[in-house]
Amino acid sequence: MTIAEILLLDYDQEISNTRRTLERIPEDKPLWAPHEKSFKMGKLSMHCATIPLFGAYILEDDGMDLADPNPKRKHADLTFTTTAAALAALDENAAKCRAAIAATSDEDFLKPWKFSFGEHVIAHESRAATFRKMCFDHLIHHTSQLGVYLRLLDIPVPALYGPSADEQWSPK
Repeated sequence: MTIAEILLLDYDQEISNTRRTLERIPEDKPLWAPHEKSFKMGKLSMHCATIPLFGAYILEDDGMDLADPNPKRKHADLTFTTTAAALAALDENAAKCRAAIAATSDEDFLKPWKFSFGEHVIAHESRAATFRKMCFDHLIHHTSQLGVYLRLLDIPVPALYGPSADEQWSPK
């Protein structure tokens, strides 16, 4: 099995989990947050919808410097308008990322990918390790945060890795 084939086994499930969570985001609460230091719900939703695009950048670009005045990442609009728009953004970005995973060779997965802010190095590991940490783990973390937001608003939380208090789990 190639690295791409292994990653795709988990990728589709994580995108499904994120989609099922985003489907429940109420359109009337984009500015709601559980704490003053927390992301607003709408911004967090759009962040989840755009993380897969960052995954594609990891696989397609030689690196990323956040101090660069014209990084690709500036294209991502984190303004929540509707749940349908957030889902459409997720679908579009997830398709780009999935294609990038499928097109990446084992050799390219093992090449280092530098993520920096000017001279400050944030990460400089293989693309495979960087992708797992900064795309998969990042997406799982923020999708889980949205689950907490749903719980606090008394909106049923989807069963993602097992049953939730609101929903039985079944393999998809």
